[in-house]
Amino acid sequence: MPRSPDAPPRHREPAASDRESWCRRYRADLVWTGVICTVVLVAFWVPHLHLSWLTPLVPQNPQQEHPLAGTAPILGVWLPHHNWSTVCAVVLALAVVAWGPTVARRLAWRPLVLLAWLVATAWTVSLTLIDGVVRGWVGRMNGTGGYLAQLPHGGGVHSLVHGFAAHIPVDSAQPWDISIAGNPPGALLTFFGLDRLGLGGPWWASALCVVVGASSAAAVLVAARALGDEDLARRAAPFVALAPLAVWVGVSSDGYYAGVAAWGLALLAVAAGRATAHPLPVAVASGLLLGWSAYLDYGLVLLAVPAVAILFATRNGRPVPGALAGALVVGVLFTGLGFWWPHGLSLLRQRYWEGIAGARPFSYWVWGDLVALTCAIGVPAAVGLRRAFDRAALRRRSGLHVLLVAFVIVVVCADLSGLSKAETERIWLPFAVWLVAAPALLPPRCHRLSLAAQAAGALVINSLLLTNW
Repeated sequence: MPRSPDAPPRHREPAASDRESWCRRYRADLVWTGVICTVVLVAFWVPHLHLSWLTPLVPQNPQQEHPLAGTAPILGVWLPHHNWSTVCAVVLALAVVAWGPTVARRLAWRPLVLLAWLVATAWTVSLTLIDGVVRGWVGRMNGTGGYLAQLPHGGGVHSLVHGFAAHIPVDSAQPWDISIAGNPPGALLTFFGLDRLGLGGPWWASALCVVVGASSAAAVLVAARALGDEDLARRAAPFVALAPLAVWVGVSSDGYYAGVAAWGLALLAVAAGRATAHPLPVAVASGLLLGWSAYLDYGLVLLAVPAVAILFATRNGRPVPGALAGALVVGVLFTGLGFWWPHGLSLLRQRYWEGIAGARPFSYWVWGDLVALTCAIGVPAAVGLRRAFDRAALRRRSGLHVLLVAFVIVVVCADLSGLSKAETERIWLPFAVWLVAAPALLPPRCHRLSLAAQAAGALVINSLLLTNW
């Protein structure tokens, strides 16, 4: 039957009603997005106002300001650049945005985990090579103050570990560069071991950091599934594979720390979640990795919080003895070799507060650190974290919700400690690799848009700034 010319168009009112319903349902997410974007813009704008009461740096000399605060809250320099790898990164991002959610939903589980690792590795390498092979891949690991430049040429493991603390104070005979003094000896020992195995030089060191760092994408998925929610793990897969933090995983030693720590927690989740027929060996392996993490980065002792959260979510404390035994083995070995962890931290605190920490005001960095972290995880992840505090989900101990809340607590503790002022886009990578799973909590209809937003953010940062560490 033909419609009357005066009849209203069909579906107009339902469409308007749907839009109003959508806006009401996601109003909090939209408001939160606006707030986050505003704070990010303000954080980048404030340093250029040259306010005495709110500044990222009180330079001791004019030469400090440009390299240390020129692009605050991110450490780097303004240098717009692009090359053939930019095209590779864009193509990869478009592919993940277009097919990632579908593939994650339909692919068998083990191939999905492997694919997430491979995509994360390709994404990290493509972003790294935008800075060039020499400057991006080789240069960051081969700098004058880096690990490779200060590897001891003689002696063995015992002499390296035993004498490590003596070189932490800045007034020692041969002080470590702050990039080395700022961590326990595990990191230096790693690159020392590579060198002794015949895999010395920046190529192998960079490859280790990228491959292990990118593997954290797989570790997050394994943990999420072991905690009882494969559907959320599948939703998270494209986001952890295409994470903006890949800008700093390639290439920094913190990417290596993040990968080791991520697998330590993932194995704990597997053991506690009864996802293995051999929980005791898996728990011991978890403890070994988490113990090793504490000797890679002092701040990773905070991983005790998400470890407890895993036990809480699974209602299973049986892996605790095995995990503690594994961690204790690492601690005993380092102590036996002559490095006392609390003493090293005490020396570092003294050096830190006598150095750059005093020139970085807490009034800016107490929130600037969080903005830097937001740049590393992406705005969609920051928005998704709001949904992690779902009371119903937390009451039923939803694994991903509990883990995300635990890492928010970790970040707040690290931030308020004052021991991480600036460079948190890199220093907090072991925490950030978990937070990038937060967009999985957003409505599925928003996933492709969220993926596009986080990929675009990574490309903008990587192409406008030359980040460093």
